[in-house]
Amino acid sequence: MTLDPSYLEYPLRRHGMDHDFYPWSNLFERPPIAWPSGAGVAVAVVVSLEWFPILPVDAPFRAPGHMVTPYPDYRHYTAREYGTRVGLYRMLDALDRVGARASFATNAAIADRYPSILADLRAAGHEIVAHSTDMNGTIASGLAEADERALIATALDTIERVTGERPTGWMSIARSQSFNTARLLAEAGLRYMADWVNDDLPYGFETGAGPIVSVPVNHELSDRQIITVQQHSAESYAEQMLDAFALLQSESAGFGGRMLPLHVTPYILGLPYRIGAFERLLAELSAQPDAAFHMLTEIAGAR
Repeated sequence: MTLDPSYLEYPLRRHGMDHDFYPWSNLFERPPIAWPSGAGVAVAVVVSLEWFPILPVDAPFRAPGHMVTPYPDYRHYTAREYGTRVGLYRMLDALDRVGARASFATNAAIADRYPSILADLRAAGHEIVAHSTDMNGTIASGLAEADERALIATALDTIERVTGERPTGWMSIARSQSFNTARLLAEAGLRYMADWVNDDLPYGFETGAGPIVSVPVNHELSDRQIITVQQHSAESYAEQMLDAFALLQSESAGFGGRMLPLHVTPYILGLPYRIGAFERLLAELSAQPDAAFHMLTEIAGAR
């Protein structure tokens, strides 16, 4: 087999990173970070508020959790709707019991169709993070730049129209980005994005159109990954999050603040036989003297 000569001409094949968004950095050699609360571990509860059109779109790819059986797929459609009708409000009650404010990654379609939900979130002091238009609004490099720019603008404009406040943070569906996304988010005036999951702390991103902060919300710690994909119980999910907290807390004692993202989904953890595990997890974390709940915008501002 002959090697394509162009393989050796790749301009960013070099020591360190293969892009210029940020320099390589060792987590354990950085200046220590301090959270607004002064706690060692910032616990970031991130709740997905997603609207799945009953007919999925496969370009550039089908979103995880989308409809799968011959359409109309009411079984999966109504299971997701359960999250916004029932599961969400169980989660809001659980958050209220421990005084936690969360970040809600919200499709613009949720704002447009269910403005009362966003009113309830804002009344409780939670943060709205832009999460595309709906679950057909996926991003990848097959998406034309003009179309991606329009998708971002539609998501931001819709949430601002409904709430009166423009989001400062962005989370893509499935954390997916094109080669243009970070630049387009910076151009749109966003302060942070939560798609790159390669760290335990926020870090600066230079896009060529201005800076943006990357706040890692690791999908490996999500209820969708642990409960739905890996088929673990809700109790196992909670135990794994407490294990993660213990490790991060031990590191924070010697190296400065760490963050623990709890990325949860109302139609998964909001079910009657799972919500108790979520409530107990929040209670145990709130009882830890070195843990404090922080919204993503607070974490982005601490770097």
